[in-house]
This record gives sequence, C-alpha cells and structure tokens, in this order.
Amino acid sequence: MSNKNLLLEKIKLGNASYSDLDNIFLLNLKELVDFFSFAQEITRKNFNNTLKIYNPNKKFPAISITGTECALQCEHCDKKYLKGMKEITSVDELYNFLFDFSKNEGVGVLLSGGCDANGAVPLLNYLDVVKLIKERTNLIINTHTGLLNEITAKKLAEANVDIVSIDINMDEEIMKNIYHLNKDLDEYKRVIKVLKKYNLNIVPHICVGLHYGITYKELESIKFVKDSGINPSLIVLIALIPPKGSLKFKKPEPIDIAKVILIIRFLFPETEISLGCMRPRKDIREEIEKLAIKAGINRIELPSRKTLKWARNFNPNVNFEFYSACCAIPRKYEKFAKSKSSDIKGYQNL
Repeated sequence: MSNKNLLLEKIKLGNASYSDLDNIFLLNLKELVDFFSFAQEITRKNFNNTLKIYNPNKKFPAISITGTECALQCEHCDKKYLKGMKEITSVDELYNFLFDFSKNEGVGVLLSGGCDANGAVPLLNYLDVVKLIKERTNLIINTHTGLLNEITAKKLAEANVDIVSIDINMDEEIMKNIYHLNKDLDEYKRVIKVLKKYNLNIVPHICVGLHYGITYKELESIKFVKDSGINPSLIVLIALIPPKGSLKFKKPEPIDIAKVILIIRFLFPETEISLGCMRPRKDIREEIEKLAIKAGINRIELPSRKTLKWARNFNPNVNFEFYSACCAIPRKYEKFAKSKSSDIKGYQNL
C-alpha cells in the first residue's frame, strides 16, 4: 500500500494523527483525487447535499466603529479593509442606523473596526446600544472582536450578540512581524477561555497564506481549534489577498487553500465550513472556489456564476440555498436571511 493510500485509510478510520494530516500538504493535485472524493462523501452525507450561498449586499453591511483608524497597521491589511466598511463612530449614530436599518429589510451587520495596541477591536462602549437593538429588532449581530478582554466578553454576552468572529493564528512570526503585536500565542487560549465562560457563539476564522502567501502553520491553528473544546458549528476559511505592490507577499496557491479545507473537513466532519469573502479574485478566483467545493465546504460567500454552473455539473443533485447575509450566521437565523429573487439576479437560471 502506498503512503498516500495508507494516509487516506487512516483518515477514513479516524485514527490519523496531526503529523499524518500534515502529509496532505506534500501531495499534488492528482494524488488528492481520492481525498476529495472522501471529503465529498462526508459533506454530502452530513449537509443534505446542499451548498449555501451568501450574498450580503446592502442587507448585511460591515461597520467600522473606528473609521479607518487602526493602531496595528498590519502588513497584510494596512487598513484597506476598513476603507470598504461603513464608518459609524458614535453610539447615537450606531443606534439610529441599526434601528432604521431594521425597518428597511436589513438582515444584520458585522460590527468591526481597527484594533487597539492590544489587538482588540474597541467594542465595549457600543455594546449597550447593541443590547437595545437586540431587544427591539430581529437584526443578526456578528462581532469581530480581536483579542478582547473579559469585560468586553461579559458585555457581549449581556448584549446577546449572535456571533463572535475571531481569527485564529498559531504562528509567532505572524503575530509579531505581520500583526505588529508584542504578545505570545497564549493570548488565544485566554481569549477562547473567556468567550467560552460566557457561552458566546464562537466562529473561528482561519486565514490561509498569512505567512507571506505560503502555508506554514495553518495546521497548528486547526489543531488549536480542535483541542480548545470550542466544538464550533461553523469554521470560516479565508485566504490572504496580497497588498498591492508588495514584494513580501504572494497569492496563496488554490491547491494549498483546498488542502487546509480538506484537513478541517476530516477533523470536523459535522461542522459547517464556509469559504469566506476575504480571498483572492481575478485570475485564480474560480480555481479557488472549485477546489474549495471539492475539498468539502458547504457554505460560500459571493461565488462566481461560472463556479456555480460548474458545481451543478460536478454534482447534478446539489441543492443551492441563497442567503442575503454574512456567511457566518447561525442556522437558526437562516429563515430571516433567505434571499429574494431580486437579491440574487446575478445567480438566476443556473
């Protein structure tokens, strides 16, 4: 039996170690065919042969409570993501926007912003408003917290936020040289501990290629999620978009993104996996999306129309479900987020 077949047999029997799974990164596309097949078997069985498609549009905007300000100025971001968010920097403005938004077909928001010097998004002063909004509306609130403290975690729970989206990174070099944080990796243990203490809905985000565009310690991040006891209902997989003009970073390879998804699928067979909105587009967009579907995602945000046509040919029995929301929403809120035909004109007649 070849090493490849032995590895696949261990995975199927459920006794592959982390070091075994690390060998997936050594395989080429041809060698991955049987791994994709097994990932498909798991995904179709556990998720009703359904691919959920998320198109947030104007019904689920991202809000920055810090405008374009961020103390970290991370190497991979340099505030460009903040520039694409709606700027709301006062509690009164946030309340008025969210309350009006709820009356005008709003589904929910991502509440985010730049980080402070400790790597936390300064949400605390806005959470009383969020609590009122959750009491008075049906809006879904997703929060991007960063490395928050316990006071903020307690307030998030009191505000009844629906999602805590948190990026998991187990690479010290990324922490220091890309995030510009003078902290060690134990910070993530502390953060997860306080989030679990207050029973918050943790949605881990794992970014492929943050180490200058190559896969390096993504398996360590997956292992951290597995061993932390989070038992997430959903994991969001994103991928580095290199800063324009940077010589330090390159685009992660689509096959490497797929390998990370495969490992997640094998370790979390009953957990939903989403390919999130942050990922390279243009020339490698469809290759990333197709390989991600093969590798076992069951959620995808803003896929190309060509990818969905391919998915229909790849799996003629697939069911598409469309939601006008962020791809991190819990299942219980899907009934509020179902897309109207007018929301998904670009995806009609697939």
